[in-house]
Amino acid sequence: MAYKKKYAVMALVGVCAASSLAWWMQNKMGTASDGTQPGASSTASSTASSTTGTPAGPAKPTAVEVAKVEKLTLVDETQAVGSLRSRQGVMLRPEVGGRVKQIFFNDGQRVRKGQLMVQFEDQLQQAQLSQAKAELSIAEANHKRNQELVAQNFISQRSVDESGAALEVTRAKLALADATLQRLKVLAPFDGITGLKQVNVGDYLKDGADMVNIEDLDAVLLDFRLPERFQAKIRAGQKAQLTVDALPGRPFMAIVQAVDPLIEANGRSVGVRGCIDNRQQQLRPGMFARVNAVFGARENAMVIPEEAIIPQGGRTFVVKVVAGEKPDQLMSERVAVKTGLRQPGKVEILEGLAAGDTVVTAGHQRLQKDGTLVRVIDMAQAAGGKPASAQGPASAPAGGAASAPAAGPAGQAPKSTGPKGASTNNAALSGPNPCLRGADAAR
Repeated sequence: MAYKKKYAVMALVGVCAASSLAWWMQNKMGTASDGTQPGASSTASSTASSTTGTPAGPAKPTAVEVAKVEKLTLVDETQAVGSLRSRQGVMLRPEVGGRVKQIFFNDGQRVRKGQLMVQFEDQLQQAQLSQAKAELSIAEANHKRNQELVAQNFISQRSVDESGAALEVTRAKLALADATLQRLKVLAPFDGITGLKQVNVGDYLKDGADMVNIEDLDAVLLDFRLPERFQAKIRAGQKAQLTVDALPGRPFMAIVQAVDPLIEANGRSVGVRGCIDNRQQQLRPGMFARVNAVFGARENAMVIPEEAIIPQGGRTFVVKVVAGEKPDQLMSERVAVKTGLRQPGKVEILEGLAAGDTVVTAGHQRLQKDGTLVRVIDMAQAAGGKPASAQGPASAPAGGAASAPAAGPAGQAPKSTGPKGASTNNAALSGPNPCLRGADAAR
């Protein structure tokens, strides 16, 4: 019995010892595990603290390209196509039929107004004229004799009246015979150059048959059409520059003479007619012309490169570079502007900017909000050229506004706006411009 108690106590002590060992082992391992995780957390926490907790340094400025707002003279113009025609041109045709007796011109000859061109056979008409002259002579003698007799009371006044009426009839017959004779002579209606004759001596022509055309080439008319939106801008007296494919590199200048009051319903366009001084005989009727119609010029117009324009939601913006809080800082500022005329590479600014302002031309996508620091890139220096000093937005362009040619009188374009040589095309010719003479005569 005592032996059994002894083994029972030893078993109980063994179980307690095993339990104590297991409990100690479990606590030791948990402690070791808890000791490593807090360290990692601490390390991560300190790393995060060093990354996000420490205040960041100053933001790096965004590199952009800029341009100054300049003042230039802009020309309001549009392009069109047209054709040339003679200021005066006519096809000579006889009023009566007959046989050609004599031709008094050559092909391509310059003729004067009233010059005899073609003479028809007129023997019959000459005889009729001689007969009318003889009848007139008899009628005059009879009437004179009757006046003397009535003064002596040998005849009545009625006989004098009858002889006077007969005299008037013979005078009318003479005028008719002379007019019939003159219709057999074809005269030049104006000064010009003859074309290629289509008749020969001995041809019998009916009335209205073509003989030869005469063209007045001292001035050439230019006919072209413009969209109806320009009908309020185009007016007589304005200038239109043109070139012709047949004479490349030779610009010409036309003066607008008239604008058609009727708008063509099919094309919704308005017809315009100009006049070109052609005393050098360089242009010919029928030529195709490329027209640059000039409506006017705007002096001191503010322009910027078209790359600076940012369209957004039906409005137009630009990014202006302004001075920052520090003297050496530049910041971005988005500004809404109103645009005007456009030219290749240039846009007119009507509202929103002032002369000398600096706008961003490249790098807009990196400027998402106002107040972003920017750094101006000098492209000339980057390309290896002579470096140019970059100035802040408060500095005006050197020399002020860009020099521009002075505009001419009202309704005329500046001489420098057209192709080179257009304004001096006929400078060596003497005498008044035939286009101006025609305009004065029309008024």
